[in-house]
Amino acid sequence: MAAALRALMLSHSPPLDALVVPSEDYHQSEYVSARDKRANSCLVSPEALVRISADGLALITANGALLWTDGRYFLQAEQQLTNEWKLMPSGEDPAVDVWMADNLPTDAAIGIDPWCISVDTAHKWERAFAKKQQKLIQTTTNLVDEVWTSRPPPEANPVVVHPIKFPGSSLEDKLKQLREELRQEKARAIVLSALDEASSCSLAILGVAWLLNVRGSDVSYSPVVHAFAIVTSTAAFFYVDKRKVSSEVGSYMEKNSIELRDYSEVSSDAVLLASDQLMPAKKAKDMVSDATETGSGGINTSVEEKSNDLIWVDPGTCCFALYSKLNQDKVFLQPSPFALAKSLKNPVEIQGLRMHIYVMGQLWYNILFGWINRYKNYYVKLDIKTISFLAGFILLFSFTLAKRPPSMQEIYGASGYIIDSEVNDKNFFTCVCTFAFLTWRTTKLTEVSVSDKLEEFRASKEHFRGLSFPTISSVGPNGAFIHYNPELETCAELDPNQMYLCDSGAQYLDGTTDITRTVHFGKPTSHEKACYTAVLKGHIGLGNARFPSGTTGHVLDVLARVPLWKYGLDYRHGTGHGIGSYLNVHEGPHQISFRPPARHVPLQSSMTLTDVIFSITSFINFSKNAPYQTKLIDTSLLVPEEVEWLYSYQGHGWFHILILFRGEFGSE
Repeated sequence: MAAALRALMLSHSPPLDALVVPSEDYHQSEYVSARDKRANSCLVSPEALVRISADGLALITANGALLWTDGRYFLQAEQQLTNEWKLMPSGEDPAVDVWMADNLPTDAAIGIDPWCISVDTAHKWERAFAKKQQKLIQTTTNLVDEVWTSRPPPEANPVVVHPIKFPGSSLEDKLKQLREELRQEKARAIVLSALDEASSCSLAILGVAWLLNVRGSDVSYSPVVHAFAIVTSTAAFFYVDKRKVSSEVGSYMEKNSIELRDYSEVSSDAVLLASDQLMPAKKAKDMVSDATETGSGGINTSVEEKSNDLIWVDPGTCCFALYSKLNQDKVFLQPSPFALAKSLKNPVEIQGLRMHIYVMGQLWYNILFGWINRYKNYYVKLDIKTISFLAGFILLFSFTLAKRPPSMQEIYGASGYIIDSEVNDKNFFTCVCTFAFLTWRTTKLTEVSVSDKLEEFRASKEHFRGLSFPTISSVGPNGAFIHYNPELETCAELDPNQMYLCDSGAQYLDGTTDITRTVHFGKPTSHEKACYTAVLKGHIGLGNARFPSGTTGHVLDVLARVPLWKYGLDYRHGTGHGIGSYLNVHEGPHQISFRPPARHVPLQSSMTLTDVIFSITSFINFSKNAPYQTKLIDTSLLVPEEVEWLYSYQGHGWFHILILFRGEFGSE
């Protein structure tokens, strides 16, 4: 594809010296639909990388192709990129704007689809390009779309109203609060672009799905719908493919005075908004009728409306294309007014999260690991019977047999049938027969089959709507791939001599989850226990932390890393992120991370992370989640305070599971 893009770059007016292909869609989303994976499509195969990171992008120049991605994907990219591509690790190599400014010629023309870049990013790049008079060129079409012959077609997935009993706050109340925010900032309207995801450019988001209490399925693992919204002091507009809107949704919007418009109309309506001519169709029709009858024209505007003349735009989530259609002197560039409000979960949302994170989340993991152990033990018993049968059969025919190995557990292990490496000629026939019989009678325990079983368990729960991200089910060294995605044809079998990591989550109507646990089904080595314990000590460092309200996640991040630093170890990603409520699994604006955005948002009571935070007077501490596997813990490396925390944590987790089975959570 790179060669085809270079041909379009040469024929473009003006000719382009470089073309930037971001990983974002028109809404600056972290997770995008298959037809919006343009950066991936530039690779030899669109599936060459499971997912380019949220802040990743591809850059095509006249004689090169470069890929920027973050630490979660370094190992994967190194293995899968062809020689045509050069990996530019984010945080280690220069940022893309710095690289372009330094390496492209003076007066270079750099092309970008303005719908796929945020206002913040565009302004940042323009500042970087100014020193060499380089120009950011907005292409009128997306050049990748012109050459992407296998691009998936658009889907008409239905919009669904999210019943009030799940979000706990009505559309009417949210609109009222939003309009009050507009009035206070002297703004007459706000343009909403974010679907309801953690944007790659800004974690401060007011999303369309959250505001309107609607959900969809336009993006895998995220219950969002491709849509824009514009809210003014007196009207509101919902821009969506109308094929997705049922009569029920249409009535819901009409009842709440939301006017439905086609997805593509947002561009022309942004122009009308800039000139203060955007209004509901009925009002426009009435005004035309009144003007005809009275012979007057124009729009009567109140004194307050004249003074409130700004248009609110979130620079991290609004695309540059819409921003460019507004009068930039009248744009109020600030993070969305509800970003913080959305991150502070109300009592209804917290109750749903309590059930799924505290109770059901840890329950599914314990059921899964128990199932694996039962399956493993079943194999051991079956193998003994099988070998006994084969031994008797072979003895009848006077075959010479070697003695049975002393530990069938060690031989067959969790994957079902692992052949002993020390097989000699005398027992070769026995092992082959045993292996063939077991292959016929059993199903392998693999990264994929175990992941599927966990999903099966979760699907039995009321309100289940799917996974919240592809399950990271990884055996041994595959766990080093931070966002590893096992494939059916190539996945590894479970091995009792290796660690098993499972990072998974689910979407429920009343909550979203994300839980990670690492276990061992055999006898862990002292090195494995030391590494596991070092990570655990980081968890305990955070878990024991009690800090004033207003502390940022940037300050706390170091607590999780210090035990690893002592061994010369670290990890290339954040420590904790916000979680939506039947929305995106990554939600801001808060996070615990070494990255600069974590400095800007203080942590507050009722925010959700990969654990839930609760307030104790003016101080905050962390809640407790799924229990840890004790045989992986080297308690000699723990200080008394850490041991005390661990006992409390483990007991808390099992207590919630016991409550679940006693029926303390209603029908659960």
